[in-house]
Amino acid sequence: MPIAHKKKALENIIAGCGSMLVSFSGGVDSTLLAVLARDVLGDRSRAILLDSPLVPRLALAEAKQIAEDLGLLLDIVEVPHMEHENLRKNPTDRCYLCKKISARYLKEAAMNYGLACIADGINVSDMGEYRPGLTAATEEGIIHPFIMTGITKEDIRQVAHDYGLRVWNKPSAACLASRFPYGDKITAKKLMMIEEAEAFLVGKGFIQIRVRLHGGVARIEVPAADFEKLLIIREEIIQSFRGIGIDYVTLDLAGYRSGSMDEVL
Repeated sequence: MPIAHKKKALENIIAGCGSMLVSFSGGVDSTLLAVLARDVLGDRSRAILLDSPLVPRLALAEAKQIAEDLGLLLDIVEVPHMEHENLRKNPTDRCYLCKKISARYLKEAAMNYGLACIADGINVSDMGEYRPGLTAATEEGIIHPFIMTGITKEDIRQVAHDYGLRVWNKPSAACLASRFPYGDKITAKKLMMIEEAEAFLVGKGFIQIRVRLHGGVARIEVPAADFEKLLIIREEIIQSFRGIGIDYVTLDLAGYRSGSMDEVL
């Protein structure tokens, strides 16, 4: 189906909701959905960003700026994910547990604003990955307009580009919990270490990066094209990471890939 037809079908779904709360992260998916909801529904749509220790501060600040630049109605709600022991244990269904917790806050916000639908930016391209959170969200009544209309990540980037959204080519992001092997307990200290390590690399000009923490070993993932650039500053990285509390630093020769911790499942 041509993108124009998919976009029209998407707008019809949004209009059919009557009013909509968009789960917003500042990524290209949720940003495009929030913009379309705003254009179709006007002030009968809002965006909500769920903040927690699992969200990097840089990502939070960027999402707030994106919403402000686009004139989106955005609320930020704190979610105490780290108060839940089962989530801290980091089981293989961690994402399912996390989305269940998050859904409670989304539903409460929708009820407070009198909004009929809650929607997220999950799309067809996401369905090829391990996504227990998708199941949890669906169980809680959250709809996925991009999936409902057969829209892929490529489609989203194309429409976002056509709309002139500066996030159209923004790299995909994931919560900080995805940086730890399943079964490795998540702590506030570990989250801080990962956030500082990734912030250092972003400050050095790396765009698509992950720092996965395996005990005292950091496994850096960047696209293969960035290997040489990374190795040039390897001494700076080692010193910075050791200052953070990371004993050993490695480069993953397989390069960056989304959900690499799921490869063991």
